[in-house]
Amino acid sequence: MAAPLLTACGNDAHPGAAAVVGGERITVSELENRVGEVREAQRAAVPDAAQYAQVVAQTGTLTRDTLHGMVLDEVLDRAAEDAGITVSRHDVQQARAALEQQWGGARGLETAWLQQYGIPPQRLDDNLRLQLQAQKLASQLGTTTSDAAFWSALSETSKKLGVDLNPRYGSWDVKKVSRVDAKTPWVREVTAASTRTA
Repeated sequence: MAAPLLTACGNDAHPGAAAVVGGERITVSELENRVGEVREAQRAAVPDAAQYAQVVAQTGTLTRDTLHGMVLDEVLDRAAEDAGITVSRHDVQQARAALEQQWGGARGLETAWLQQYGIPPQRLDDNLRLQLQAQKLASQLGTTTSDAAFWSALSETSKKLGVDLNPRYGSWDVKKVSRVDAKTPWVREVTAASTRTA
């Protein structure tokens, strides 16, 4: 039964969808736009062409990582909504002010979030809102965001929503609440160990 669902994004059932979460499409163009925002922000932060090329090389999985984040955001948003959790604009502003103090101002915070989490400046407030939702949800569950009980709650929400990834981006592991790469036995991975000569 699961196999047809996994391939549904790639056929006429959801044309142009990178993922479908709870019946709502995340389109390939939305995903590409989000990745473009990150690349633009990286380019602005690293004006040197050689350094920028290095940043791009280090974030080679950006598209898949971005899609994972977009899906996880939807799952978290629904879990918080189901739990009656709200985050006000004032909550976000307070959190941002505290983080700006910690990171040496708005620019420092924006740079840190871009480098550590791949969040461009224009998405920072949205990301902070989601982080506050996660903290409030964990608190309501009597746990922390790194605890298994928190991730178990997200797993239940993920299962209830139904997450369907376009196979070109991998598949969704409901238990881990995570995107996983598709198994491609015809692609041989080359590791540092296998490239060493005796």
